[in-house]
Amino acid sequence: MNLQRRSLGLFSAALLLLCACAGPEPRTQAQRTPIVFVHGNGDSAALWQSTIWRFESNGWPTDRLHPIDMPYPLARDADNKAQAGRSSTQEHMAFLQGEVQAVLRRTGASQVILVGNSRGGNAIRNFICNGGGAAVVSHAVLGGTPNHGVQAIPGLNEANEFSGTGPFLQQLNAPKNAQGDEVCGPTRWMTIRSDNNDKFAQPDGLWLGMKGRPTMVGFEGPELKGATNVVIPKIDHRETSYSQAAFEATYRFITGQAPSSRVVRQTEVVLNGKLVGLGLDPMDAGSGNFVNNLPLRGARMEVFATDPASGQRRGPAVHVQTTGADGQWGPFRGRGDTTYEFVIQAAGYATTHIYRSPLPRSSQWLNMRPERANDADRAAQAVLSFTRPRGYFDPGRDAMSLDGQSSLPGVPPGAGVASSRLRLKDSSQRSVGASFNAEKIVGLTWPMAQGHTTVLELTD
Repeated sequence: MNLQRRSLGLFSAALLLLCACAGPEPRTQAQRTPIVFVHGNGDSAALWQSTIWRFESNGWPTDRLHPIDMPYPLARDADNKAQAGRSSTQEHMAFLQGEVQAVLRRTGASQVILVGNSRGGNAIRNFICNGGGAAVVSHAVLGGTPNHGVQAIPGLNEANEFSGTGPFLQQLNAPKNAQGDEVCGPTRWMTIRSDNNDKFAQPDGLWLGMKGRPTMVGFEGPELKGATNVVIPKIDHRETSYSQAAFEATYRFITGQAPSSRVVRQTEVVLNGKLVGLGLDPMDAGSGNFVNNLPLRGARMEVFATDPASGQRRGPAVHVQTTGADGQWGPFRGRGDTTYEFVIQAAGYATTHIYRSPLPRSSQWLNMRPERANDADRAAQAVLSFTRPRGYFDPGRDAMSLDGQSSLPGVPPGAGVASSRLRLKDSSQRSVGASFNAEKIVGLTWPMAQGHTTVLELTD
């Protein structure tokens, strides 16, 4: 069914319509259709962590929630030209196809639900329309996918996957029936977009390095004719998939039911994930600094319980492990009401101290990446990064602070930057606090002269 674009005031009504048109919710947990989550360009399975907690808290079995990790998650500059450390649309689709087949074999299910953010939606569309996925995908949910490109300027980089006038999107968007629908197969489709706050759905090329040049793409660029198209006010590009509001829209679309908005907390949690690196080969510091999702072998992980008010350690390490060929740093049994410091040591990387607010539920997708120091970092006494992987910092929308300052370094107006970096001249170790709306994190500075760096990572 094709629901037309909604104004901001109609968002609640849109969700009611979704409830009315969706099919019945499965009767038992065992019958719930497996969900495969597909991350965006340069991202990882770890970004679905909060979404998975929300599905679990609404009765979805953990073993039927599967986020994938594309080994080289960055798109090629030109899709038709090989590029080291980057993946083509065909490679992306083939990887997703293999993951779906593995989930079907493991669960015995006949179908899956696909939920993708940004570039992940490109792979989903390609798989369903061109890779045989229509037979095994019941629902497809695309959050912030640039379905009509991040720009659609004729002749501009049309070999790129994100060109609205390029061959990849042109064939996906070709009308599939007399009504001109852009979706294919019996699969039920939904898109989620922002009203006007998605950096990759803008009429001006500011976030593409083309300020003042029309992109020929509007705020409605992520919508698809023939899909249920939902608009959520003020959300940014990543929040089209990873926010509470996006989860609620997704859950209603899949089940026809309103979800509980509360994440059910666990007293004891089991945490695990993969340590990943940078470059073509994560073990080779000379192979580049672009992201990958390949396991970082032989890295040492230490976990410390900390005082949430100061970041100071509360005793010796509560978990120590050296990663093997799979890069897994756990499992670690901890508590859902405790703040932890995760310390990663690996050849070719800075010793990276990652501070997190309490993790309310178990997760096997707590992937982490140590940092490499650049020349500007080495000139400082201490370096601290404040990161928000599941969304962007928006000074006009969010209440946030870093080290007592409400203006975050390197964060311009608009929702377009997901990290802020402090380079400190003070060599003495001290506590540094950061906050984003209701979430707060406190960590310690560490000496860059000894090869250490600090990361305060938000869960929200």
